[in-house]
Amino acid sequence: MEQTSETTDKVTAASVAIDGARIKSVRETKKLTQLYVASVVGVTTDTISRWENNRYPSIKRDNAEKLADALEVPLEEILRQEEISHASDTATRAPSGRGRRRLIWAGVAALALLLLAVLLLTRLMVSVPTAVRWAPRFAAPGEVIPVQVKLTRKGGDNTGVILKEKPPLGARLVSALPANSAADATGSGTKWLIPGGSSSVAVSYTMQLPKSTTPGSEVKLLGDVVVYSGGIRRTESVAGSGSIRVGAYHWADANGDGRIDDDEIMPAYYICEEMKGLGLDWKTIEAIWSGKGYRWDAKSGYTTLK
Repeated sequence: MEQTSETTDKVTAASVAIDGARIKSVRETKKLTQLYVASVVGVTTDTISRWENNRYPSIKRDNAEKLADALEVPLEEILRQEEISHASDTATRAPSGRGRRRLIWAGVAALALLLLAVLLLTRLMVSVPTAVRWAPRFAAPGEVIPVQVKLTRKGGDNTGVILKEKPPLGARLVSALPANSAADATGSGTKWLIPGGSSSVAVSYTMQLPKSTTPGSEVKLLGDVVVYSGGIRRTESVAGSGSIRVGAYHWADANGDGRIDDDEIMPAYYICEEMKGLGLDWKTIEAIWSGKGYRWDAKSGYTTLK
């Protein structure tokens, strides 16, 4: 059977001429046994011996490729000189088993890198407006305070966005400009749908802090800006003010020292003008500024000190 198989090898069109001496030299240099090589190729040790002794100098190309894999060398290294040119061309068209595996893994790696590059490029193309919140640093329990979020679009981007604001637990939205689009499904926040445009947008709202808030504690404001473009969603947190200390304070008292001085009255005035119609009590602010300070308690609210 072995003789018949090798005879077929010699007459098969898809055969190559091997260099037996070179095969033996490589095997011995790498300290590989004929039994090991035979088991990898799928032939007997007698066949390996015949190949090394040039008993059958031409063998099936498939067997030659397996032999090269077993010896861990390129196919060209075990071919006779006159076969190398032809074998190189054929190898280009039909790489060995190891070569095929390498090509497959290389292709997979290249595809993964391409997909990652496309994803990163897409994310970079979807720009999110910069959102910065202003909120007072101090406020009293149960009082109405102003909050403003300014969105600045980047580089002429006119994509519409969604602004989500999550007030402290128990706080109540009083009014908003522009009007809020919807309340969050969980009832814990408010959402605005901001249409596309190239200009900056200011979202203003007033909210009433919970009367049950413990004096001396701090409450948090959270928010996100969401952009959808080309099937990609990007979310960025709203920056700026987000912490309010609750106690016997007026929101216009920026440093919480119990009075509204000249440095604090103008910022309060600008806020009230921008948020006109949203329920802010400018008269009380002006009265405190004109006096020596103020006092607050839960029953009577703010009292101006003369």
